[in-house]
Amino acid sequence: MFDFDAINAIIPSTHQSKNMKKDQNIHFATAKDGIKIAYAKSGEGPTLVKAANWLSHIEYDWQSPVWKHWLTDLSTETTLIRYDERGCGLSDREVNDLTFNSWVDDLDTVVNTIGLDRFPLLGISQGGAVAIAYAVRYPERVSHLILYGAYGRGRLVRDQSNEALIEAETMSNLIKLGWGREHDAFRQVFSSQFMPGASLEQLQDFNELQRISCSPENAMRFLDEFNRIDVMDLASKVQCPTLVMHSRDDLRVPFDEGRILAAQIPGAQFVSLKSPNHILLDEPMWKQFLSQLIPFIQEDTHHPIFPNALGELTPREIEVLEHIAQGLDNTTISEVLGLQEKTVRNHITHIFDKLAVSSRAQAIVLAREAGMGKNLTM
Repeated sequence: MFDFDAINAIIPSTHQSKNMKKDQNIHFATAKDGIKIAYAKSGEGPTLVKAANWLSHIEYDWQSPVWKHWLTDLSTETTLIRYDERGCGLSDREVNDLTFNSWVDDLDTVVNTIGLDRFPLLGISQGGAVAIAYAVRYPERVSHLILYGAYGRGRLVRDQSNEALIEAETMSNLIKLGWGREHDAFRQVFSSQFMPGASLEQLQDFNELQRISCSPENAMRFLDEFNRIDVMDLASKVQCPTLVMHSRDDLRVPFDEGRILAAQIPGAQFVSLKSPNHILLDEPMWKQFLSQLIPFIQEDTHHPIFPNALGELTPREIEVLEHIAQGLDNTTISEVLGLQEKTVRNHITHIFDKLAVSSRAQAIVLAREAGMGKNLTM
């Protein structure tokens, strides 16, 4: 049995560097079922929490040629909080509960252990679905939601054809046969899907990450759970400003899944990145990713003048805003209120002007902070 208190005391000293701004400290949080979750803090500035995604090892990733630019650049701009999923990395490997709900609970465990009240949340790949579920469960805590390479529907939710079932079974068998072997031929299949543009060094590094991050048994359990993910209904209930980015030629998660997910989230901004990589390498699109993410999380979503602005709305505009806060689209609002859709659009234009907002997502946040949208079914 690990002495986690002793590890907590030792690990931070092993990551000392001349540039303390980019140093990381590793700690452990205890989930409600007793599982130890390893998390790391690095950098300075506004907090950014990254929901865990598969194949992570917070210590190994720190020097990885696949992840190093992510961690270095994000730690330069923010205080980055990230953690290993249960069953993976430095977190407890032997776990009974390896389900989607446990992943959402573990995110809550980490941020509560740190003592965070309100923060931007980044979700990558299946971590995007976890981030969506958390943002809907705790709308008062997530100020901004950023999704990259994410999907709302798992492989066997979006496609239940015989071909899809065979492909899913084949991937599971590849893990069963080759995950733990020293030779990386089987793991190379996954690496090539995640990063077709990778160098030999990056592919070899990712192959090794797969081997050390989790057991073959846990990898199979993860993949089975990923296949069944479905947060599309939850996505329509996201209240905070949301930025969705997706690589156009992503081989692991189809580009259309990112586009469909963005369309489901009220007011979400969608950015297409011209890359084949599911994990962005140190490539031109990585700079594009940063240029979108950093200004986005710096946007102020608190508007203390909102109560006064609300008083400037007409009764009809307040009625329209109430329906916007409930997540209804313009067509539905026009049907409910018996108005022409063009009239609804005109009301929304006037509402945005009076509230000094530029997007539907911002209006929703303001309205719900003022107590509107209470009839929304969660």
